Amino acid sequence: MILSAWSILEVLSRNWAIAAILVTVIVLLIVPALVIMKYVRISLSKMRTTNPPLTRNPLDYEPLVGEAVSFPADDGLRLSGTIIRANPLVPRRGLVLFAHEYCSDMFSCARYCRPLMQAGYDVFTFDFRGHGQSDNDPDYTPRQWVSDREVNDMRGAFAQAAHWLDIHGYKRDIGLFGISRGACAGILAADENPDIRVIVADGVFSTDRTIEYFMKRWAYIFAKVRIVYENHHPAFWKLLRWSMMHFARREFRCAFPSVHKAIRRMTPRPMLFIHGEKDSYLPVEESRLLYALAGQPKHMWIAPGARHNQAVLLHPRTYMKLTVQFFDRYLAKIEDAPVTLTRGHNGAPRAPRPSATLLESSKS
Repeated sequence: MILSAWSILEVLSRNWAIAAILVTVIVLLIVPALVIMKYVRISLSKMRTTNPPLTRNPLDYEPLVGEAVSFPADDGLRLSGTIIRANPLVPRRGLVLFAHEYCSDMFSCARYCRPLMQAGYDVFTFDFRGHGQSDNDPDYTPRQWVSDREVNDMRGAFAQAAHWLDIHGYKRDIGLFGISRGACAGILAADENPDIRVIVADGVFSTDRTIEYFMKRWAYIFAKVRIVYENHHPAFWKLLRWSMMHFARREFRCAFPSVHKAIRRMTPRPMLFIHGEKDSYLPVEESRLLYALAGQPKHMWIAPGARHNQAVLLHPRTYMKLTVQFFDRYLAKIEDAPVTLTRGHNGAPRAPRPSATLLESSKS
């Protein structure tokens, strides 16, 4: 063994160029690969176990009653939903499809949609697979990260909503109201469906960009050499994100489509982004990134002091006025409906004069 090792060293000394190449390969390929795999292992572990803070509380809203429906997702899985008719004492204004957050259910629409019903909007709400009364694929575990399975659920819900509109003789104009992961799934499916005319997205994010954000946080926590994680080139994070999503697809047996890519290629339509200013789980920059990619008209409300999906709890009157006005203007096409938020000359959201803005009613 000693002789063999000595022979190898002698060969390398005579062929120093080959030795230099081998060392370079190790440094440039093997070491970064080991670093990436370490980050991927950490990230996969966090994807398995990290759950977002939830706003669902059965005591803070009274469930709404409607017509129970059963319909198939795009891949055939049986889903459950409810169609809740608008206040019959006011003119009908349209249909809003509600997509709940992860670990919630269809009845949470009462917290968000009761003012819309009173204003004249029918509401179609449903349970994603593995939630509430809907079935679940035995080979799939729902997580807070939107996958192709939730997109299949949204496709089925859109088809059911369109069918209901057809049999009642209404136009196929649908408004989407999505919360967190529900908003992500809704946007991904709306990219394929022009019948989705208007989108309200509360706490929306793009899985790939959010995973990159978390990887940087986890690297700060777990990496032992500070100079390493503080000096990674941006290309490293892109490669790490790609590697992470590749291994996530294999482990969780599903795809994780990109919301930011969907918004970039989507035919522009009115969009309202809502995000909590103090959201420590999904930072407000996630919504700002998607807002910047969206076409016009678009609006954004950063709810003061609110954490993840808490805007409706901290500012109920502001939330109600903002969402009702938005659907009135862009879904019901009420020309003189006020719009609380306006766009500045550079496309950034800003508030109108104090007498008209809802942003200043943050104490509601």
